[in-house]
Amino acid sequence: MKIQKVTPEHYTKVYALLRGAFPGSDYEAALVQKLHENGKPIHDWVCLHVNKAIAYIAFSNAYQGKQVCGLHLAPLAVTPEFKKEGVDLELLAFALRQEAIKSRPLFVLGQPSFYKNFGFEPCSQPSSPFANNKSQFLSLRNPADSPFIVGYEPEFKPAAKPVAISPKPQGKKRR
Repeated sequence: MKIQKVTPEHYTKVYALLRGAFPGSDYEAALVQKLHENGKPIHDWVCLHVNKAIAYIAFSNAYQGKQVCGLHLAPLAVTPEFKKEGVDLELLAFALRQEAIKSRPLFVLGQPSFYKNFGFEPCSQPSSPFANNKSQFLSLRNPADSPFIVGYEPEFKPAAKPVAISPKPQGKKRR
């Protein structure tokens, strides 16, 4: 198993990994692809096993107004066949040691029981526009004490909700 900084040569594997790790959702793969295509500052790594992408992690800028105030961790993904192997733990621990990450405030929407092992705590300030469950918005090294809504890159848009299609009304049949 080898962890590498993502390069354009990895993109196809990363997008396929994200589609496999989040079945039924193209949101994560489309998000990362848009961030790459639009040249947004992103810190991302891929974990390779026998030249196959098995895990991925990304950090993008977090904003207070127009000022960068930290980084968002999103997404962290592992292929289904490696989910219970601790690859996510290893990849996150690796990323948190990297120079671009290790001293910055970090924000994540995720399971508190997983992220608390790395020092993340519930975040009272700032708040996230994506946090339906406030207990799942966590931070690490967060100095914020005044209220604001943390900003994301414009590529982060709420996942589209499926549109319910109602059946066509049955009218009178013509002969």
